Amino acid sequence: MEILAFGDLLLDSKAFRETIEKTSDGDANVREVTWSGDTIEEQHHLQQIMEQDGPEAVPVPEEAVEAVGNAEVLALHFAPVPEAVLEAGPNLKAVIVARAGYENVNVDAASERGVAVVNVQGRNAPAVAEQAIGLMLAESRDIARADAGIKAGRWPKEFPGPSYELAGRTVGLIGFGHVARHLARRLLGFRVRLLVYDPYVDGDFIASYGAEPVNDLEKIFREGDFVSLHARLTDETRRFIGREQFDLMKPSAYFINNARSRMVRYGDLYDVLKEGRIAGAALDVHDDEPLSEDSPWLQLENVTFTPHIAGSTIDTWQNSVRMVAEAVRELADSGRCRNTVNAEALERA
Repeated sequence: MEILAFGDLLLDSKAFRETIEKTSDGDANVREVTWSGDTIEEQHHLQQIMEQDGPEAVPVPEEAVEAVGNAEVLALHFAPVPEAVLEAGPNLKAVIVARAGYENVNVDAASERGVAVVNVQGRNAPAVAEQAIGLMLAESRDIARADAGIKAGRWPKEFPGPSYELAGRTVGLIGFGHVARHLARRLLGFRVRLLVYDPYVDGDFIASYGAEPVNDLEKIFREGDFVSLHARLTDETRRFIGREQFDLMKPSAYFINNARSRMVRYGDLYDVLKEGRIAGAALDVHDDEPLSEDSPWLQLENVTFTPHIAGSTIDTWQNSVRMVAEAVRELADSGRCRNTVNAEALERA
């Protein structure tokens, strides 16, 4: 099988090639190409654009157009796959993305050409789950603020929000996919009361994790001491959380988001934080990344920020390329992949 490993500055083509070769029984010919760019930040900015507007909204990766040739599989992380790349690969059978998100692939154009678009799910779920706990603790216990204060020459003891223990509190999870399930297991050790809202997951399954299934999203916001967002970004969830939900929260509650920013009306979140309507928030994701030097968000004292690194661990990268290699193996053995996101469109074609 002819495979083109299309690397980027975060997950390089060599990692794809080496892992695919190890699992291919010698029947894979893997070539490499790298998405051009000067910095990870530059590529991440383009990924932010693709997340909102798709791969046709960024410059065509000419290096991939020239390299795809007779490749049957394109293995990649978040490099763009616009129509021009698909057009240049007449033998392509599948584009395998080392992420759950596949906004960087023109799925419609792939479907028209009979090319499967395959994603991998859960590759960074443990990392994101652990970071969610870290954000809860950092915000409610003022860890980042205390550190910044000491480094600025102070010895801070007073902070904007209440400092309380995670143990015994009520944690509300919105969405119960891979990340939330890992998070639920880890929260058991804190003896929290765990509420879960996900209308697409069976209540008995949620209960098997020691959580209480909730049919009403409002209950999550009314009763949660911590409200943590873990839903998928879809047309249904785009900007579905805003002022009306935040106004339900306890003044002592914290909002956590290390999923996707575009599920939240961030203008509303900024307003409730500035007003002190809720105790605080911890955010790994934002509409504009990186934040500008004059961003009003930087003036808020009741927010903990991290730079979109929830899933960035050595373990995640190893999981990513391993799962891509497994999908390549599955395609070689059976001619299809279970995680084909455009399977219905391919069947209709």
